[in-house]
Amino acid sequence: MRHILSVFLLLTLTACSLLDPLPTGTPTDATSKLSADELYHLAKTDLNDGNYTNAIKQYESLQSRYPYGRYAQQSMLEMAYAYYRQAEPDPAISTADRFIKQFPNNAHVDYAYYVKGLATFNGELSVLSNISGQDPSERDPQAALESFNAFKDLVTRFPNSKYAPDSKIRLQYLINALAKHELHVASYYQRRGAHIAAANRAQGILKQYPNSSSTHEALKIMVQAYDSLGMNDLRDDAQRVLNANTVASTIATTNQSAKSWWQFWK
Repeated sequence: MRHILSVFLLLTLTACSLLDPLPTGTPTDATSKLSADELYHLAKTDLNDGNYTNAIKQYESLQSRYPYGRYAQQSMLEMAYAYYRQAEPDPAISTADRFIKQFPNNAHVDYAYYVKGLATFNGELSVLSNISGQDPSERDPQAALESFNAFKDLVTRFPNSKYAPDSKIRLQYLINALAKHELHVASYYQRRGAHIAAANRAQGILKQYPNSSSTHEALKIMVQAYDSLGMNDLRDDAQRVLNANTVASTIATTNQSAKSWWQFWK
C-alpha cells in the first residue's frame, strides 16, 4: 500500500510540473506583444543590419500573426531577399514563387522574379566554368537554367522594371555560360568518336543560344562531326554558315576597332 501511494504521489508531482507555465524571456515571448508596425520595423532593422537569421524569424512571426495585415506582402518579399543573402537559395526561391503566385498583380512582383534569379545565380556558375578532368555531360546546369528563366521572365514581363537592365546583363552572362557548357559537352563527345551526339549538341547551341560566344566553335564541331560521319551535304551547309559567321565576326571586330580608333582621336 505504501509503495502504491509513493507511485501515486510521484505521478501527481510529475503531472503538476508538466502543467507549469513555460519560463518567459524567450525570443518568441519578447515579440509576442508587439504590434504589426513594431514587428515589421524590428525585422527591417535586422535586415538592414545584416542580421538575416533574426530578420527571417521576425518576418515569419509577422506573417503568422498578421497574415492579412498591411505588411504581409512586403514582409514576404523582404524575407525572400533575406534568405538569398543568407545563402539559402531554396527557401528564397520558394518564398519568391509563393509571392508571385499569391500576388501576381502586386506593383513589386518584378522584384520577386529578380530575387528568384539572384538566388540561383551566385555560386552555381562554377559548375559551368570548372569542368576540367571530368565528364562534362555529368554536370547539371539546372540551377543556371532556373536563374536564366527567372531573369528572362522579368525582362519579358516587365521591360521597364528598374531591375531589367541588370537582369539583361546577367542573362547574357548566363547565355554564354550555358552555351560554353554545351560546347564542352559537344567537344567531349567529339573526342570520343560520338559524332552524332557531338553534332546534335553543337546544333542545340545554335538553336538555343544563337547570340552566344560559342556559336563559332559549335559550327566547327558540326563540320568535323558531319565530315566524320560522311554526311557531306550537312558538312557543306555547316561550312557555309561557318564561313559567313567568320566574315561577320571579322567585320564586327574591324568596325569596333575603327570606332575605338575614331573615339580616341575625336
